Amino acid sequence: MPLEYKRVLLKLSGEALAGDKKFGLDYDIVTDICKSLKKCVALGAQIGIVVGGGNFFRGRSSLQMDRARADHMGMLATVMNSLAIADGLEAQQVPVRVQTAITMQQIAEPYIRNRAIRHLEKGRVVVFGCGTGNPYFSTDTASSLRAAEIDADIILKATMVDGVYDCDPNKYSNAVKYEKVSFQEVLEKGLGVMDSTAAAMCRDNKIPVLVFSLADPDNILRAIKGEKIGTIVKED
Repeated sequence: MPLEYKRVLLKLSGEALAGDKKFGLDYDIVTDICKSLKKCVALGAQIGIVVGGGNFFRGRSSLQMDRARADHMGMLATVMNSLAIADGLEAQQVPVRVQTAITMQQIAEPYIRNRAIRHLEKGRVVVFGCGTGNPYFSTDTASSLRAAEIDADIILKATMVDGVYDCDPNKYSNAVKYEKVSFQEVLEKGLGVMDSTAAAMCRDNKIPVLVFSLADPDNILRAIKGEKIGTIVKED
């Protein structure tokens, strides 16, 4: 089956990597994700990854700290997750590079757009750490920025729920799932797909977003193949 999307930006939440532990890393989950990514790469997919850091530290929730300093700590948390994903991919014999928006040359490459694209063209997975490298911007915004920079066909947003709903399905049994929704609706209705900065950037750059559940890591493969899962977010 041919790939529906050749070059993708996968957004992983830090919480997803923690699993039932709720904190830190569940390496079994990391391994399962990397096994699915290996199948995608074997089919010729070019994959960039942005990962959050909420399983270690969430800058915006640290109300007693200076916001910029707390956000910088959150960026460092994303680097730990990036290195874990890289380790999991290497264990599956998948070539991978970690690039960080804040220079830390002893452990990762600095983010350089042309170099990242060259890695993708050579079949290497590129994991982008440190978000945008700036405080006050989420890793969702980093995903939309990197997706635009590498000319990704789509953002695959792997979450803890199986799509976008009109209200929280964990709280309301009558929540209705969308099969397709526009960025304008996301912004107007506050659907919580991603923050408003990220949603506006995707809308303005015509980058669709597919929101789906990571409960089954092979959903990543299904998404890249174009199978009907989750909710697609794009303008008509």
